Amino acid sequence: MERKIVVVGSIALDSIETPYGKVEEVLGGSAIHFSVAASFFVPVGIVGVIGDDFPPKYLKLLSQRQKIDLSGVKRAEGKTFRWRGYYKGDMNIAYTVETQLNVFENFIPEIPKEYYSSGCIFLANIDPELQYKVLSEVRSNNNNIWLTACDTMNFWIEHKLEKVKHIFSCVDIVIINEGEIRQIAEEANLLRAAKKTFVLCPGLKSVVVKRGEYGVVVFTRDSIFCLPGYLLEKVKDPTGAGDTFAGGFLGSLVQFGKINEKNLRRAAVYGSVLASFNVEDFGLRRLLRLSKDDIEKRYNEFKFLTHFC
Repeated sequence: MERKIVVVGSIALDSIETPYGKVEEVLGGSAIHFSVAASFFVPVGIVGVIGDDFPPKYLKLLSQRQKIDLSGVKRAEGKTFRWRGYYKGDMNIAYTVETQLNVFENFIPEIPKEYYSSGCIFLANIDPELQYKVLSEVRSNNNNIWLTACDTMNFWIEHKLEKVKHIFSCVDIVIINEGEIRQIAEEANLLRAAKKTFVLCPGLKSVVVKRGEYGVVVFTRDSIFCLPGYLLEKVKDPTGAGDTFAGGFLGSLVQFGKINEKNLRRAAVYGSVLASFNVEDFGLRRLLRLSKDDIEKRYNEFKFLTHFC
């Protein structure tokens, strides 16, 4: 079985302003942040769509990373998905100025046949009905898939809650933020919300709750693991941090080769390490300068930070 991840999600051009500066139309999107982070551990195949205005320099940048496969990236007539936003004060809150879905609005994922042998699929933030369609297609063509995971957002929870709960019941791991799990479970208390999510979504093995600068909590049906955020003096740009976390989390978990308590905890640390690097600069700048030694060094710093007894 090949240790490879397929990610289905957005490819975007982001324009971002924070107290530390601003950038125009930098490479972003859930599939991009995820794949760059995960590629430090295992090969990744991207399924996404770009417009005919997509800058060639970004395709070149991605193709130069040996572990990223672009066979599933399709070019459509029209403009690439764009997001413009800013942060002020509380860097956990992104303020959206403009979203242009463009070619992403009618995105129908097409999985290349060569991706069918992959052992893991991550369904990033897209319509839950599309997530289910993709998952069903992959499973019908791949008996070896052993790890499935997905994300969602408040828009889908508000408008397609039953579909969201259905896809959650069909995957092994859900990676969402604190507000989203409370919204799904209709519970203000995080622990009660997690327990209720397991009841609402039979089949789900783990819920990974992202808490921004405050860290992450990994719930299984039998255990809880709480990890603080890595302390940073300066956060330049939080955009894509959640997808970067997911990439580090699942990339390392696939590399470990098995879903168990020990590996889930280690994966949470690796995900947090990648996310902590991501926020140190705009867009993908910090991740693209990163080495595996940098990752291991910060992983060990995290171990020292959280060790007691």
